[in-house]
Amino acid sequence: MAKAIMVQGTTSNAGKSFLAAALCRIFRQDGWRVAPFKSQNMALNSFITNEGLEMGRAQVMQAEAAGIEPSVRMNPILLKPNSDAGSQVIVNGEVLGNMGAAEYYRYKKNLLPDIMKAYRSLSDEYDVVVLEGAGSPAEINLKSGDFVNMGMAKLAGAPVLLCGDIDRGGVFASLYGTIKLLEPDEQKMVKAMVINKFRGDLEILRPGLSMIEKLAGIPVAGVVPCL
Repeated sequence: MAKAIMVQGTTSNAGKSFLAAALCRIFRQDGWRVAPFKSQNMALNSFITNEGLEMGRAQVMQAEAAGIEPSVRMNPILLKPNSDAGSQVIVNGEVLGNMGAAEYYRYKKNLLPDIMKAYRSLSDEYDVVVLEGAGSPAEINLKSGDFVNMGMAKLAGAPVLLCGDIDRGGVFASLYGTIKLLEPDEQKMVKAMVINKFRGDLEILRPGLSMIEKLAGIPVAGVVPCL
């Protein structure tokens, strides 16, 4: 059974995919067999594997960072939006059908066995699995039946790194607000915060790092420059 670590973000586009890829490369350089995993991805820009199966490109990039062949096990559920409130649903690389948002929200519990089968298969094969969340874990209207963010972290027993995007502004509020909207047991799973996409003078930022650590009761693991 592999060790697990999960990257979640305060928002979409906070840099989760980038940080997960970085962790895949770091663990690989340290001599571990590592694989990425994102239970559910939403993207139009998909990738076709050697078996002719479809998956999200972010996990392909992460697999490359890990030095392994991409597999649909790394992204068992792919949603390809085809309207403002609907998507094509792809399961294990093959098209299941088209669903509206409400229909999918009711149906998605049926996909949990597929997700866990894929995750356990990777966990049996690799030393470390780097999981990636989707959007934000603080979408309180979507938390019921969640298997992408904290729900997946619980299923995998994965400690969580919470990533905030300082480039868009309001990073301290987004980190603090996200943590405080989590359930108490979920807050304990967040082991550290990461500030991503930083530009400027780190010395000016340092007082804020100390303050957010005190307010949230969680350490800042690092500040990642905007690359």
